[in-house]
Amino acid sequence: MKRYARVITFWVALLIAPLFVFPAWAMAPDRLVDQTVREVLDIIKQDEALRNGDKEKMLDLIEIKVLPHFNFNRMTRLAMGKHWSDATPEQQQTIVNEFRTLLVRTYSNALTTYRDETVKVNPVANLGDKNDTTVRTMVFQKQGREPVPIDYSMEKNSDGWKVYDVTVAGVSLVTNYRGSFSSQIRRGGVDGLIKTLADKNRSLEGSR
Repeated sequence: MKRYARVITFWVALLIAPLFVFPAWAMAPDRLVDQTVREVLDIIKQDEALRNGDKEKMLDLIEIKVLPHFNFNRMTRLAMGKHWSDATPEQQQTIVNEFRTLLVRTYSNALTTYRDETVKVNPVANLGDKNDTTVRTMVFQKQGREPVPIDYSMEKNSDGWKVYDVTVAGVSLVTNYRGSFSSQIRRGGVDGLIKTLADKNRSLEGSR
C-alpha cells in the first residue's frame, strides 16, 4: 500500500464534498463521485495554502467535508472481522473513533502531495433497487506513469450513498487493515489494538 500513498489520497479528495446543486443524498453514487472530483480538484488548484501543503487547513477541510461521506462503523467492523464481537460496545466505539482519526490524519498528510493528477469516473449501470455498488475510477498520473484504478465500495442508506471500502490497484483498504488488526489483537488483545491506534495517531499529530 505504501507505494500508492500519493495516489490513494484521491479516495479522500473525491469525498471532500463542496456545496452541490442537489443534496448528496439525492445523487447517484457515480454522479456524486464525479461531481465531487471536479470540484475538489478545482478547490485545491485555486487555494494557495492547500497547494503549499498547509496540513492544518487540509485537516480542517477533511474533518468538515469528508466524514459525512463515509460509513466508518461498517468500515471498522469489516477491518476487525471476526474480532469485532470480541470487543465490548465501549471498545468498539473507541476503535471506530481511533480508526477514523488514523485515516483522516494519514490521508490529510498525503493529500498535500497532489500534483495535477486527473481522474476518470466510470458510469454505474442502472441500480434499480440495489443499495450496494462499486464506483470505478482511474487516476492518470504525470510523467508517463501507469494509471492507477481506484474503486469505491458504496452502500445506500437514509443519508445517501456512503463509502465503506476503497480498493487501490486491486488492494482493499479494509482487507489490508484486517490483517494488521488481527495481528495486533493476537499479540495484545483488543486493548492492544486500541493502544496501537492511539499511539499511531499521537505520532501523526506530532508530525503536523
